[in-house]
Amino acid sequence: MLAALSALAMLSACGGGGGSGGGPISTPTPAPAPQPAPTPDIDFDTAEFRRSDGPALHDAVAAWQDGATGRGVGIAIIDTGIDPDNPEFAGRISSASRDVAGDRGIDSPDGHGTQVALVAAAARNDRGVMGMAYDATIIAFRADLPGTCQGFDPVNPVTGCSFNDSDIARGVNLAVSAGARVINISLGGSNPSSVLRSALASAAEAGAVIVVSAGNDGEGGDLSIDPENPDPFAIGTLRAGGANVIIAGSVDAEAQISSFSNKAGRYAASFLAAQGEDVCCVYQDGQIYTETRDGTDFVYVVNGTSFAAPQIAGAAALLAQAFPNLSGAEIVSLLLDNARDAGERGTDAIYGRGVLDIGAAFAPSGTTTLAGHGTALSLATAAGSVSPAMGDAGQQGTTGAILLDGYGRAYSVDLAGRLRSAAPRRDFARSLMGSARGASLQAGGLGASFAVADGIHGGPGGGPPQLRSEDAAQAQLLAARISARIAPGTEVAFGFRQGASGLEASLRGADRPAFMVAQEPGTDLGFAAMNAGSMAIRREMGGWGLTLSGEAGAVWNERLDDELAILPARRNRLARYGVSADARKGAIDASLGASWLHEDTTLLGGSFQSALVGRGGADSMFLDLAAGWDASPGWRFGLSVRQGLTRPIAGGLMTDAALLHTSGWSIDAARSGIFTRQDRLALRVSQPLRVESGALALNLPVAYDYASESATMGISRLSLSPTGREIATELSWEGPVWGGTAAASLFMRRDPGHVASASADMGAGLRWSRAF
Repeated sequence: MLAALSALAMLSACGGGGGSGGGPISTPTPAPAPQPAPTPDIDFDTAEFRRSDGPALHDAVAAWQDGATGRGVGIAIIDTGIDPDNPEFAGRISSASRDVAGDRGIDSPDGHGTQVALVAAAARNDRGVMGMAYDATIIAFRADLPGTCQGFDPVNPVTGCSFNDSDIARGVNLAVSAGARVINISLGGSNPSSVLRSALASAAEAGAVIVVSAGNDGEGGDLSIDPENPDPFAIGTLRAGGANVIIAGSVDAEAQISSFSNKAGRYAASFLAAQGEDVCCVYQDGQIYTETRDGTDFVYVVNGTSFAAPQIAGAAALLAQAFPNLSGAEIVSLLLDNARDAGERGTDAIYGRGVLDIGAAFAPSGTTTLAGHGTALSLATAAGSVSPAMGDAGQQGTTGAILLDGYGRAYSVDLAGRLRSAAPRRDFARSLMGSARGASLQAGGLGASFAVADGIHGGPGGGPPQLRSEDAAQAQLLAARISARIAPGTEVAFGFRQGASGLEASLRGADRPAFMVAQEPGTDLGFAAMNAGSMAIRREMGGWGLTLSGEAGAVWNERLDDELAILPARRNRLARYGVSADARKGAIDASLGASWLHEDTTLLGGSFQSALVGRGGADSMFLDLAAGWDASPGWRFGLSVRQGLTRPIAGGLMTDAALLHTSGWSIDAARSGIFTRQDRLALRVSQPLRVESGALALNLPVAYDYASESATMGISRLSLSPTGREIATELSWEGPVWGGTAAASLFMRRDPGHVASASADMGAGLRWSRAF
């Protein structure tokens, strides 16, 4: 036995193997798979894995991590039998296994069948090697013609086991009867007989995947066989089994075609390459045989398309277990269509469809839809894009859903993990970049001002620019304002590309410190907005004032970040209406306001796939409180707080149970007249608007049954709260310098972007501007 195995290891056409402990088991009836299993946390990078040739090259780990091991799937191996005493097969040799050419038992006389079985399904047991489908059931059919293997001579490659087509056909028929999903035939030779072709056709009709080796005549040793095409036996098998057949060519560990392998030729559409060169290892007495020569240990490896075929057969078994809805033809299609391209681009005459890629075959293919709904939900893009107020929402908890791909395969997807985080705020950069030119005029009760900003300075924001002369460098693109006193104690203002909060502040005569990073909550919507137009009207009421305001615009995105985009896009429209009351008594002033924000298609600036939320849109209510204290000449302290509630507009799979709570705040201290009468030093500590609590309640498919092809629905919550809480601290100075206005800033942010894992950042900025 050992001599034969050692010789076989050095032959290109054959392979060897060792034994298995434990008796045969009955072939199990594959049960319908439950909903897709969560990815197990298993480390497959073991010594056993590294000894195994094929799983790494063909990315079997992608399937294993998804829970596919071949369990419950029968792989029929029609060959020279199997060593039933090898522990690699313990408990997994089907009782349907038999000698179909005689009555000799299934023990392999030359080790070839054993070696094929090892490649397909050797156990994962921390010893020896492991096969592609290491939990699969092996149905071994010994089909070698009695007496032919006894003449095997390792020195003479023309000797070896012989097979009758009628015996192979009997093995094929019994494989179908035993429920085999995959049939591996690592044999070659002449065209199959009509009896065998009929058996192969019946197996294909029954849904079995048939994998046949391409042949080992690549170096032209047999003048009767064209090495540029598969050998006649493989071609005949393909013609009989059609779309259920894969012809297996061999590549080496670098995915280069083996010199001994027959090529794809005219049958490239059904030709798939897998590792069949230098495949470890030959077994003796249930373990890898090692030979010591001159103090060095050697193991025997095997070569041949015989061992490429079971790599593919094992991959087919993994697919059959993971997705029991697949037909044999669909499994073949997935393996061929998702092959890793090799050789000339696309299907070619050497590699055929390419090299086996199990990970790609397991990935969703075609249009993905929500199970039970048929509603398309793309996996090519994020489930949604959150806004700055949501930070890194989706990092806390999971929101599972079941999707079906174009093959009806069910996948468990974490929608929370597929949210795209908000883009970082760019207020600081925008406040420094670009240039601006402004002008203003005043005639009695009528005033007007405008600013034209160059470059990319026209950034989004609900508050700035105020269009005061000292803030001209912060003006948006083509921003303008007109104000008029229309009656005693009544003023009205209209703004273009300016937020209503800026108009309110100017009508009240507010004079706030300019900060580059730390926002004032009353101007913070939780996302960037591009204002189209705004208006405000204020009425003095004898010691206090009442202001009504409104604005329209659009949620900012890169498509709108264009200085030529004068009008907001209709699909991202927003509108905000507010009312506020302000009063001053002595050194203290205060204001209290409420506003309503309506978004047509977004949720606090975030957007989600329409399959989940329908048309989208949301309504928000904000309550704002601000107070200031002029403690002494030159000193001022301020406090601002915003509290908000946002309710998404129900649609798609979203119920109406969602309600988001948001908040933001700032504390200021300012000292005027530090170096000159006009300069000011100010400190602000603030938290930009943040989603404090709330989640989308989605009615999602949470389980799937392949047997009934039905989904179980359940309410899943998609949390929109971030993991962190940004706290910005900024020290700013502004004042006249060299005939212009200078501003300097030092800042530090903890949990920038409301992301707990983000490192604190700090920076400094210096800006100088001059009106012309």
